[in-house]
Amino acid sequence: MKLINNSMLLVVLFALGSCNAQNKNSAATSLKNNFKGDFYIGTALNVDQIEEKDPKVDALIRKEFNAITAENIMKSMFVHPAKDKYDFAMTDKYIAYGEKNDMFIHGHTLIWHSQLAPWMTQIKDSTEMKAFMKDHISTIVSRYKGRIDSWDVVNEALNEDGTLRKSVFLNTLGASYLPEAFKLAAKADPKVDLYYNDYNICEPAKREGVIKLVKDIKANGGKIDGVGIQGHWRLESPTIEEIEKSILAYSALGLKVAFTELDITVLPNPWDLKGADVNQNFEGSAKMNPYPKELPDSVQKKLADRYAAVFNLFLKHKDKISRVTFWGVHDGQSWLNDWPIKGRTNYPLLIDRNLAPKKAYQSVIQLKEKK
Repeated sequence: MKLINNSMLLVVLFALGSCNAQNKNSAATSLKNNFKGDFYIGTALNVDQIEEKDPKVDALIRKEFNAITAENIMKSMFVHPAKDKYDFAMTDKYIAYGEKNDMFIHGHTLIWHSQLAPWMTQIKDSTEMKAFMKDHISTIVSRYKGRIDSWDVVNEALNEDGTLRKSVFLNTLGASYLPEAFKLAAKADPKVDLYYNDYNICEPAKREGVIKLVKDIKANGGKIDGVGIQGHWRLESPTIEEIEKSILAYSALGLKVAFTELDITVLPNPWDLKGADVNQNFEGSAKMNPYPKELPDSVQKKLADRYAAVFNLFLKHKDKISRVTFWGVHDGQSWLNDWPIKGRTNYPLLIDRNLAPKKAYQSVIQLKEKK
């Protein structure tokens, strides 16, 4: 009986050891650990997440990500609400959160035509605009010198055809506002990485616009270190081939490439409707909100396959890619639930509304396991 008992004890101990090893491996499995040594894996944080209001969400952020971007709080309307007033309270908390968790901290964004404080849109002449840009960029970048790792200096300055977007900056200063913004940021913090950030810049015409923009910034004395490709993509587009062409084209300029706002919509797009005006009211349309309760397995698989293809390309060019940042922590947080149609249920990220990993998460994790 003693021999049997000892044998049984050994079996139990072995089983417990196996369970503990599995649990440790499960705990170690995360996006940031999976791609350690390849590129940073980031997420965009909202106010509640910066303030750590939900312990489960906070634990998930710290487990999965090693880079952060402020979703909204660093945009001009929040950080510089009046000409003689800055509000750094929430940005200070954001920086402190990143430092506490030893994360790569990205600043988003300094010059952007959207989400401006109303007073900024009233700037009429070049003298006033130059004074604004100098004060705005110098004040913000200097405050966080040595604490922010990279900045989106200029955001979304191009039209779809690659020409410069009409904005209060272009109207008052012309194209010179672009190199000027980069010069001011570099002067305020010479060591920080400076990026141009935009969407749809894997499309050929807009990609050519970015190449011209970068060359013009450099030719006029601006320091630019990287291009941020906003990955607001769909299940079918852009093609992997066009994404790869973009990585190669921007890298050939001597720039780092970051994927800055990655999410993949699974819902119909109103622009696909023949003759559709995006301003039409599609709210409440079953056709535009086909998965109000859950995502069918067939679409889960399509999303997983799409993410696997995208990350396989990222790994192929990991020597050129500095960071991959998801635009949100989980599906429930995503801006795509309300854009371009309010009240829809979208599923664009790797983690679902219940904070559980999706098939897409597993497809991305398994890429490294197969290599």
